[in-house]
Amino acid sequence: MQIRPQRSNNMARPRIPIDWDQVEKMCAIHCTGEEQASILGISYDTLNRACQREHEISFAEYFKQKASHGKMSLRRKQYSTAMDGNTTMLVWLGKNWLGQMDQPEAEPIDLQPIVIERADEADQASG
Repeated sequence: MQIRPQRSNNMARPRIPIDWDQVEKMCAIHCTGEEQASILGISYDTLNRACQREHEISFAEYFKQKASHGKMSLRRKQYSTAMDGNTTMLVWLGKNWLGQMDQPEAEPIDLQPIVIERADEADQASG
């Protein structure tokens, strides 16, 4: 009878490949980490571990970096739309970037007339 060495049960599951180009695009349009993990067919924890392993940063930090590209693209498009003459976008950017605001027209207020009595007339009326 031959004795074989026991095999270790430490065989890890194969890693699921992650399409980082797709992840970057999803970050740019602000898909949450949970949404991205669902689309990729993995858990958020798996996505976070893969990001830590392959990019040496947490997924939260990766997301922050990649989402900023989406914000820049949106800002560029808004500016371009305004400069192409879109009045609505010009007004919106003016209000948000320049602090401009609509000034409502003051409505006339019905006030009672002010009666001013001279001191000598007030003395005659009381006396």
